[in-house]
This record gives sequence, structure tokens and C-alpha cells, in this order.
Amino acid sequence: MASAPEVRVVEAWHAALNAGDADRLVALSHPDVAVGGPRGTGRGAQLLREWVDRANIRLKPRRVFHQAGTVVVEQEAQWRSTETGEATGGQTVGSVFVVRDGRIESVLRHNDLAGALGAANLDESHETSPE
Repeated sequence: MASAPEVRVVEAWHAALNAGDADRLVALSHPDVAVGGPRGTGRGAQLLREWVDRANIRLKPRRVFHQAGTVVVEQEAQWRSTETGEATGGQTVGSVFVVRDGRIESVLRHNDLAGALGAANLDESHETSPE
């Protein structure tokens, strides 16, 4: 991902999520972080911890879009069984991250990149180049 501070925070957030490191994920997020997706939105570090445990999701960043404190990431999402660790499903999604004071203030998952870009009022011109 590119070198903007907001993008680096989002990159670290993905690394923590994919490692299953809920403590690091919470440290990278505001205490009252908003976490949402197709099933609704909630707030708080405890909700974030519960989501990490319940969703058992891995998100591989593909494309990144950035403007000011907003970062949109197209991701390959893969859900895994908590019992076996085997993949149970996957799809390409888009997530909108709002970064404030060096921490994730909100992360809202959308069904696709177009939905995430639209929600963030960003477009293809905001794509960042990998380093």
C-alpha cells in the first residue's frame, strides 16, 4: 500500500486482523470505533473484539483509494470455520475506513468496491499506487 499515514494505519489493521491479533486491532482503533457491514453497525472496542472472534474473516487488500482521512480498500474476503479453520466462503468486498488521530475511527464493509467508493464519495481517481 502507499505511504500516506492513514493508509499505513489501515495496512496495519489488516495485518492484525489477518493474524487474529485482537489486542493489536483494538490498539489501532478508537475506543468507540464504529464497525459495520450488511447486517448493521455497532460501536466500541468490545464489539470489535467480538466481531474478530465471531466472523473469523481474513481480508486481503487488493486496491486502495485514499483522500484525507478516508481510505477505501477492495478486499478478497475469506471466512473460515472456527472448528476446522477451513474456508467456508469468500467474495470480493469493499470497506470504508475513517482514520482520525492515527487510529481507525470506523470501518464499514460494503458488498463491493463500487458501493464502498460511493459511500465514501471517492472514485477511481483516488486510487493509490503501491510502493
